[in-house]
Amino acid sequence: MDWVKTINRAIEYMEDHLTEDIALKDIAGSIHLSAFHFQRAFSLLTGMSPAEYLRKRRLSEAGAVLADGRVKVIDAALKYGYDTPESFAKAFTRHHGVTPTQVKNGSSIRFMN
Repeated sequence: MDWVKTINRAIEYMEDHLTEDIALKDIAGSIHLSAFHFQRAFSLLTGMSPAEYLRKRRLSEAGAVLADGRVKVIDAALKYGYDTPESFAKAFTRHHGVTPTQVKNGSSIRFMN
């Protein structure tokens, strides 16, 4: 099995479903692996868990739409899977080093590489 290609297919699946509530078993099922083996392989190849990858990507995308001025903070919070603007703001600030409101007002953000 080519693990790099397999994990890349999983990443494509995650990117396609970034704004949805997806479970580890859904991602693993998309590449025909058990959740255990997928999580282990993903972590070994990327250096982060699938959940961490999704969180970072969602926060990066939220930062992009907020910087663009396309959405309100509460709308970004809901779109990217946060139940409250407060929990979103806390995670966003931890990830980007600035608040969502600061980004809407022109502060720069850090994107996931």
